[in-house]
Amino acid sequence: MNKCAIALGSNLGDSLATLENSLAVLGNTPGIDLLATSSWYQTKPVSEVPQPDYLNGCVTLNAQQTPEELLVLLQAIELQFGRVRKEKWGARTLDLDMLLYGDHQLDTPNLTIPHPRMSERAFVLVPLAEIAPDWQEPTSGKAIAQLAAKVDQSGVELYS
Repeated sequence: MNKCAIALGSNLGDSLATLENSLAVLGNTPGIDLLATSSWYQTKPVSEVPQPDYLNGCVTLNAQQTPEELLVLLQAIELQFGRVRKEKWGARTLDLDMLLYGDHQLDTPNLTIPHPRMSERAFVLVPLAEIAPDWQEPTSGKAIAQLAAKVDQSGVELYS
């Protein structure tokens, strides 16, 4: 089993229901054991494309799958919830991003671990720091809580 961190986001449709239901699907997947789930956060989009605010969160899990197998599984769950890839950073029903896979570093045409932009994104680091503050991001060697403390967290609010 490999400890992984996944970011979840949605800004189309009933985002809360989509996120909660996608967690249920993930948790019922053979070879996946959910460890911790963050709170949900309402966040401003980082795109120049006008779109609604997002709901974002993170989950840690143990996975038997390889990074590539886990990526295929995450993309299949996105499709199950109506994800259509039209434009980069566009609005979406569901976005599941693999952030960390143990302390692995990987750079292939389909997958980069750690996620290449996670250390710049408060909408990822704030929920991840809630559930895995001491996990060290392998490229920088810094704890998630340290990375979260250095990003601008404006536009990231606890969802109620």
